[in-house]
Amino acid sequence: MKEQLFSVLRAPHISEKSARLQEHNQYVFEVAQGATKADVKAAVEGLFSVEVQSVNLVNQKGKARSFRNRAGTRGSKRKAYVRLADGQTIDVTAKA
Repeated sequence: MKEQLFSVLRAPHISEKSARLQEHNQYVFEVAQGATKADVKAAVEGLFSVEVQSVNLVNQKGKARSFRNRAGTRGSKRKAYVRLADGQTIDVTAKA
């Protein structure tokens, strides 16, 4: 069961925007490409023991880049914006 939860959530997405969102009880995670809102909600509630209020998913297309005249693309990502219920927090910057 825990393996399924870990396969949905890949990593927390750390950026300036996600730091600002944490002030409003919203957290950003990189998730598996096939993850649904229900999967993400179950994974966050199961792993962190918190109550999730809402989940929004975003597909971020990889950018086109070239290296030494060879064209390529960076990988695409799927991000989940998770809003927690009032009074709930997650420490996403903690080291294992």
